[in-house]
Amino acid sequence: MVCGSTQGIGKASAVELALLGASVTLVARNEAKLKQTLQDLSTSAGQKHEYLVADFNFADQLNDVVTNAVKTKTYHILINNTGGPPAGLAIDARMEDFTKAFSNHLLCNHLLVQAVAPGMKKARYGRIINVISTSVKIPIRGLGVSNTIRGAVASWSKTLSVELAPFGITVNNILPGSTKTGRIDAIVKSTSEKTGKTEEKVREDMIAEIPAGRMAEAHEVAAAVAFLASPAAAYINGTNLPVDGGRTGSL
Repeated sequence: MVCGSTQGIGKASAVELALLGASVTLVARNEAKLKQTLQDLSTSAGQKHEYLVADFNFADQLNDVVTNAVKTKTYHILINNTGGPPAGLAIDARMEDFTKAFSNHLLCNHLLVQAVAPGMKKARYGRIINVISTSVKIPIRGLGVSNTIRGAVASWSKTLSVELAPFGITVNNILPGSTKTGRIDAIVKSTSEKTGKTEEKVREDMIAEIPAGRMAEAHEVAAAVAFLASPAAAYINGTNLPVDGGRTGSL
């Protein structure tokens, strides 16, 4: 089950997992884009891809959709991924900004885990991978609400990794750096409007902080997601894996 799977890192992860032989269930709110993404997944013998329409802005709806899905299918892999909160300073954030982000990221993730975990326990195999941000290691300037909520998700994930490990289930976090997605486009635009710099200059400044000298492609982050989802990663649990070209200034 791959959430936010019609664009960016979510879609790239779905494509990569399908290439490796998984049967993929896409989750997103736009049915037209889900249908299109379904056509982009490779299919070989034994694979069957499908989609679920659900909006993370409505946790109860998401819960109903996924609870119904697990009645007939066991999911061995869950990729928690959804669009990040808008840019802005923490001091300027409204209470509802924090509440919405907490619901979209932590509460919805939790509902999904609660839905799929029984099947994973029975199968004695599970991979829960949360796509978060390098901000859980070093807060990113201008992303106040995101920094706050991402940290909460990371701590929740670490807690679950301890609770679920005895059942053959691992819980890990992927921390993407600057990646060529719609999310980075929105951040660049917002920064440009607030600073007066051109969008090109904002991008140049961001790239200047990356030792690799470029932004990531979504498929490069998806490759790390796929590895953590594989049997080869069975002894990797409760960790944060930055995929950021070396930008994060900590171990």
